[in-house]
Amino acid sequence: MKMPGWTQRVLVLVLVLGLFAVVGGVFAQELPTPTESGMAAVNDIEMYYATYGDPANPALLLLHGGLGNADYFVNQIPAFIEHFYVITADSRGHGRSTMSDQQIGYALMASDVLALADTLGIEQFSLVGWSDGGIIGLDIAINHPDRLTKLVAYGANYNPSGVRTDVGDSERFNAYIEMAAGDYTLLSPNPDNFETFLNNISNMWATEPNYSEAQMQGITTPTLFIDGMQEEAIYVEHDLEMTQLVPNSDLYLMGGVGHFAMWENTEEFNRVILDWLLNEA
Repeated sequence: MKMPGWTQRVLVLVLVLGLFAVVGGVFAQELPTPTESGMAAVNDIEMYYATYGDPANPALLLLHGGLGNADYFVNQIPAFIEHFYVITADSRGHGRSTMSDQQIGYALMASDVLALADTLGIEQFSLVGWSDGGIIGLDIAINHPDRLTKLVAYGANYNPSGVRTDVGDSERFNAYIEMAAGDYTLLSPNPDNFETFLNNISNMWATEPNYSEAQMQGITTPTLFIDGMQEEAIYVEHDLEMTQLVPNSDLYLMGGVGHFAMWENTEEFNRVILDWLLNEA
């Protein structure tokens, strides 16, 4: 018997909640009302964005990971808007944003982000990126350092060797993919296009990023690498390697969590990032 879509969604969410063991659920809060939201014409796509808080505050861009969407920062936005003008966005092909026939890549997604910032009149910003979002941040730090104030990269890598070879065996990671697929169906302007989108982004993951050690050593943006000691997707040794390569960088490893710390331990995740961003040193 075929289950109704909402029933399938509930079962997937129950699976995710059980695997993450998050008290109160993966999404412990509701999104605040955006200051502004909409679709921006950037490059060859329409990009969804939302802003929160006082535009007079320093700008902080939150970038989600692969297959996700801007709403996955629901547990972070209420805390961060106390100090920052927060901008969230769905990367191309993700969430509510459209995609083109182009192969998705980190440089292309970084170009989208900068075009969005230009559209919003934001010259310089700090960036908190999770997974693919952190890699987009690295791309901007390497190629457009004048646009960044500070960079926080959680669960990122600078070449494919940083990705665990057993990530496909992780129940948590596979549960995340199921949840993201369900959210794609709910949010995407092309809800039946998930397999095409997944094939496109999987091609990117197989070959990118490919930043050189020299490029990493040339980063001038103050950078915090942060990750979980139980990472399902990235080797912790890779985090150490990136910290050794990037000047003026710090590393914080969270105990008891993996690739999804913003849900698994929201309090520590938010506190560490805010403390580091607000530190004037």
